[in-house]
Amino acid sequence: MSDTDIVESLKRDLGEKVLELTNPDRRRIFLKVAPADLVAAVTVLRDKYDCAFLSTITGLDKGEAFELLYHFASPVTTIHVRAEIPRSDPRLPSICPVIPGAVLYERELQEMFGIVVQGIPDPRRLNLPDDWPDGQYPLRKDWHHVRPEEVIPGGKS
Repeated sequence: MSDTDIVESLKRDLGEKVLELTNPDRRRIFLKVAPADLVAAVTVLRDKYDCAFLSTITGLDKGEAFELLYHFASPVTTIHVRAEIPRSDPRLPSICPVIPGAVLYERELQEMFGIVVQGIPDPRRLNLPDDWPDGQYPLRKDWHHVRPEEVIPGGKS
C-alpha cells in the first residue's frame, strides 16, 4: 500500500475526526485529531493499519497550548498522530486501553508537563524524585530551575 493509498484510506476510515492529514515525506504521515477523538483514531490505526507499536509520545509546549505527537510504526509507514490541548485545561484521555505500553509515556507527560491523562492505569511518578515539588513541571517553557546552594562536606563555609 502506497502513502497516497494510506492517506486516502485514513480519510475514509476516520472521516470528520481528521482535522489535518499530511504526507510530507515518503513513509511519513501526520494526522491531527481532536483530543476527544484520540482513542478512536488510535483504535483505527491499531486495527486497520497494523500500528500496534507506539515508539514514543512527544510533548511540545507551544505557549498557549500543548501539542502531543504519538509516533506509531507499522511495517509499511510511520504515522504521527497530533492532538493539541489548551494550557489552561491540559487534559486528554489515556490510550492505554488500546495500546497498554503507552503507560510509561503518559506518566512522563503528567510528570514533566503537568498534563492530566484521564484513565491512566498507573499515575505514579516515573522520572522525578519523590520529594519533587507539586506544580513544578520541568519541560514547560515557563519553568525555571533554581539551583540549590551546593554544600561540600568538610569544605569552606
